[in-house]
Amino acid sequence: MSTTGERTTGEQAAVDGGTPVGRELSPGVVVLSKVVGGVSLTVGALLAATGLAGYAAGARVSPEALSPGLLGAAMAGVAPALLTVGRARVWEEVRSLVLPLATVLVGLFAVSLLNGGSLRAAKGGPLFLVPFSLGWVATLGVLALGAVGCLVAQYRVRARPADAGRREPAAPLPGWSKPPLAVLGSGWLGIGAGLLASLAEDDLTRLRPALVAVSSVALAAAVVLAVHAPEVDWASGPGASLVALLAGLLATGVSGRWLLTRASRTTDG
Repeated sequence: MSTTGERTTGEQAAVDGGTPVGRELSPGVVVLSKVVGGVSLTVGALLAATGLAGYAAGARVSPEALSPGLLGAAMAGVAPALLTVGRARVWEEVRSLVLPLATVLVGLFAVSLLNGGSLRAAKGGPLFLVPFSLGWVATLGVLALGAVGCLVAQYRVRARPADAGRREPAAPLPGWSKPPLAVLGSGWLGIGAGLLASLAEDDLTRLRPALVAVSSVALAAAVVLAVHAPEVDWASGPGASLVALLAGLLATGVSGRWLLTRASRTTDG
């Protein structure tokens, strides 16, 4: 009887904001998230705004404004969630957001190096975009290296002895949500890693920042797509896939927040 009572108390604490179970959050992860959040908000807003205006202002040469606009929308969309990482109480509450962040930073840096010939610095272009492309690669390199270093430092933080056993999730994912999450996660690189990590967590109380991120990214990208709707071949495979993936992100974020709110109300009752 005492075990059941302790478990119920622990679940209620996790849902309602009490003392959580997990590793202490490393200061490096908090600093990294704030820095990347600030950069994503400013640079992403710039790329999205110029894309909406019909200008391709990315670091690489692009024949149209849609691609850099979508990249900017994704950056600006994820920024609010990154800026809230410092509010987390343990690492487990933010790793479904920070792990894909590191994947994206390392991936973007690698892609930028492998396709260095398409950078504005190599191809030439407007005076502002040439140094911007160089700064883009340099910034990505520093942030990617910082992300790897912060993850190494985070996993050097020892879990408390009480964390060694199996933890009962406070708000487990419904069974019906897992297959579509797995399919959606396999369709993305960075965000997909976070969605697959959601399945491993199996606890909505540990997914709050990630749920904010997927909804914001989907909405921001949808605005850019709507403005450039005449340029998109909606009947093609890539066009239909992009719409399905963005709709899946929005549905994941909205339904996740709803289920988390319902779990909190149930616990209170």
